[in-house]
Amino acid sequence: MDKITLTATLSFGLEAVVKRELQALGFSDLRVSDGKVELDATPEDIPTLNLWLRSADRVLLKMGEFGAKDFDTLFEQTYALPWEEWIPEDGVFTVTGSSVKSQLESVRTCQSIVKKAVVERLSEEYDTTWFEETGAEYPIKVSVRNDVATLTLDTSGTGLNRRGYRKQAGRAAIKETLAAALVQLSFWNNGRLLIDPMCGSGTILIEAAMIGRNIAPGLKRSFASEDWAGIPSTAWEQARKHARSCIKSDVEMQLFGYDLDEEMLFASKSNAKAAGVKKDIRFEQKDVRDLWIDQEHGIVISNFPYGVRMGNFQELNQLYISFNKIFKKKNGWSVYVLTADKKFPDYFKRARPNKTRKLFNGAIEVAYYQYFGKKP
Repeated sequence: MDKITLTATLSFGLEAVVKRELQALGFSDLRVSDGKVELDATPEDIPTLNLWLRSADRVLLKMGEFGAKDFDTLFEQTYALPWEEWIPEDGVFTVTGSSVKSQLESVRTCQSIVKKAVVERLSEEYDTTWFEETGAEYPIKVSVRNDVATLTLDTSGTGLNRRGYRKQAGRAAIKETLAAALVQLSFWNNGRLLIDPMCGSGTILIEAAMIGRNIAPGLKRSFASEDWAGIPSTAWEQARKHARSCIKSDVEMQLFGYDLDEEMLFASKSNAKAAGVKKDIRFEQKDVRDLWIDQEHGIVISNFPYGVRMGNFQELNQLYISFNKIFKKKNGWSVYVLTADKKFPDYFKRARPNKTRKLFNGAIEVAYYQYFGKKP
């Protein structure tokens, strides 16, 4: 079991970001496809990926992949996989699934058959017909797409967006993984000024501060695979120790967050404190229409109100006009706006977007409009 295959799952549009993150961690021979990046690894790499990936959703251990146009094949091929190499006799294993463009349309039936096949395999291996399931969790995922079934074990447990710092969030708050991706898709580094004029619960700025200080995003949470016997007992301890040693303590950053909602500002400060970056971000109560920019160069990254966040078109229109007035002539500023409103570029008159990237904030389709400023 020296070599394994891991899959970093992700939201559509973030493939290149996650690929770069994996390359920065020292991995090569990456296989990129829609919604995932696959790589060869070792069991010791599981803690590293879970602790360090900022923009991926989960880290899955690939057990097998095969064509499956009928339920008999699904059962037989699932039964043939070496589940006992990972799941002990007392392991807890639930099965979740999905099916897209496949003859096996019933997800519930797929889940049931996979569960039955794994039980029969383990029953034969451990010579028992009853499993207490009192040990560690081994979440099994069955994904059937275009009549090809992929069986994996979820090493993460709860999604990687759950960093552990966000105790409060506003309506339609941006996911932490997406916020980290927005920062990495910008020209920002820890020596440049960054503002979020509608910061909400502060997620974009908090993720930027964590990047600037090189804080591993998973350092303050637990993962499903921490108690797996198949991962060396010292691997998690060593990975966390290394992550703590990588934190930069001598960095001074210029991060500013503004919001009109006093409750959201309280949430921002609380979340930043929980993330360990409270001293790096200055939060102020301010309407975007009262924002005054006197610096020649800087970066704006913001998740603009839209849809469920702001239903009043007149209010949204005034916000756009104010934003355009502030930054229209600020050619030294790079502006990055995430919104579901496709009309936004018509209101921001400085130029057409240099790049537009289609993304998803949860189930909401959004666009990331990128306007590049002149370099300082």
